Amino acid sequence: MKGSLLTSEVLEPYAEALMSLAQSQNLVEQFGDNVAALLSLLEGSEELQQFLGNPIFDAEKKKAVIRQLVGDQVHPYMMNFLLILVDRRRILFLEGICKKFQEQLRKLNQTVLAEVTSAVPLSESQQQTVREKVLAMTSAREVELDNKLDPDLIGGVIIKVGSQVIDASLRGQLRRIGLQLSSAT
Repeated sequence: MKGSLLTSEVLEPYAEALMSLAQSQNLVEQFGDNVAALLSLLEGSEELQQFLGNPIFDAEKKKAVIRQLVGDQVHPYMMNFLLILVDRRRILFLEGICKKFQEQLRKLNQTVLAEVTSAVPLSESQQQTVREKVLAMTSAREVELDNKLDPDLIGGVIIKVGSQVIDASLRGQLRRIGLQLSSAT
């Protein structure tokens, strides 16, 4: 309940406002790049997330850190958006807002997100094969891969697209064989 309330009342309106601004100024792709860079920055620094979410630090300190970290790397409109989030005490939701924006961008570009879990990093040709398989299963124009590693898979991959899951991992195959053997006895 709390997650859906947070999404509908905080994340979505800000993500929609950012998308609306991007579309009206013909900056959709640039904002998409800016958002990806911001997410990378946030996911790479637990300290930054804690700092931005900490109410003890005043707005001016947070703005100074944001200016120092992203400076000229983002469009001035994006910088203004970040500063507005600080003023409205919504900067702690930045990661969620960015992810919602990316969802809207994928929808706009008819791109589907495929979460690919493998035991070892996939080569470029393997990633291209996964993209082709996902394109064949969906009506999307493009596929964006979110690669994750799980050494417990032993080998193979698990591909998740929306609610569809394709388990082509060795662990999954062993589990299916085990279930077949236990039901046969």
